[in-house]
Amino acid sequence: MTSTSQTQDSSEILVSSASLFQVRGVTKTYVMGEVTVEALRSVDLDLYEGEFVVLLGPSGSGKSTLLNILGGLDVPSSGQVIFQRQDLTTANDRTLTRFRRQSVGFVFQFYNLIPSLTARENVALVTDIAPQPMHPREALERVQLGNRINHFPAQLSGGEQQRVAIARAIAKRPQVLLCDEPTGALDFQTGKLVLEALAQVNQDLGTTTAVITHNAGIAAMADRVITMRSGEIVTVQQNETKVSPGELEW
Repeated sequence: MTSTSQTQDSSEILVSSASLFQVRGVTKTYVMGEVTVEALRSVDLDLYEGEFVVLLGPSGSGKSTLLNILGGLDVPSSGQVIFQRQDLTTANDRTLTRFRRQSVGFVFQFYNLIPSLTARENVALVTDIAPQPMHPREALERVQLGNRINHFPAQLSGGEQQRVAIARAIAKRPQVLLCDEPTGALDFQTGKLVLEALAQVNQDLGTTTAVITHNAGIAAMADRVITMRSGEIVTVQQNETKVSPGELEW
């Protein structure tokens, strides 16, 4: 998949009809005392509607920094991030908050569920602030947890808790789902169940999905594989044939 888009300037941005994100020349620099760390170095990237992308790379390669910038949790030191013709790099706090609430679902390595709330109630935390949410039960059924709707996190396995987190992320019907090491705390078999849930959401809802991992075995299930190193994208590979999560080995 290729884009013929060109970034001209902040007032005139030409975007492919299928392009959800355009990242151009994005740099992120952290200054800690006398130490300067370049987390991202002039990154260019397009994400397309409905695709499933895996971002590979070792710790410190810039994957999480890039994901946080895409999700409006952080801002670049320089460069542009365009989401559907909107320049997120010049957006104010209110606009970024609305973007995060309405357009983006987040899934992290650790589930961040509230222990005193049931699965349904954890999902409802998002549906209460979304403009057109799905019912918490529907979201949980999409990740094969309809029968665990009234269970508390302590009554669920790690994989089930992560699938509740996925249900919570998709319940607001986001356009993009950003996942940072979603299987990092799980064993092989449980991790595959979580990946199956993500693949199903991508297929059924058409949600653009980006998954960060250091596990190269996951790459085979993606439409595209983006490899990062030292804050830069070093390769972008398109898979001609995708492998189902159940067939993955690592």
